[in-house]
Amino acid sequence: MLLDNNDLILLQALQTDCKQTNKQLAHQLNLSVTAVYERIKKLERSGVIKYYVALLDREKINLGFMVFCHVKLVQHARESLTDFEQDVLAFTEVAECFHVSGSYDYLLKVLVKDMAHFRNFLLTKLTTLNYIASTESSFVIEQILNTTKLTPGQG
Repeated sequence: MLLDNNDLILLQALQTDCKQTNKQLAHQLNLSVTAVYERIKKLERSGVIKYYVALLDREKINLGFMVFCHVKLVQHARESLTDFEQDVLAFTEVAECFHVSGSYDYLLKVLVKDMAHFRNFLLTKLTTLNYIASTESSFVIEQILNTTKLTPGQG
């Protein structure tokens, strides 16, 4: 889908605050409320806008301890990959999972209350999967940048 300048401005505005009314957005874009409504619907139908979410403060919901966990599988057979991916989907502690290249097969972003919670997750869930060869964890000391905003059209 080809995005024009108004689409880009609209997307930036929605990423900043998706609860803005069409009237507020129309004022920012110098367009009619109907034009803004139609643009938003077009962006939703085309899949550019996937869904709307509320972003939560991890500290306030007792998930302030972030760990990046590298996982290496015993073998790279399709069944092992599929099984691992299915199992990871059931772990509420895993916020993100990436199949990556390099020394490890997967990178997990794990959100837990504290070190004891992570240890429990590691011992009772993750390392009980028999197709895991090894794991290596990095504990976040300080988060420097975390954004959900994307800037479309840059290349």
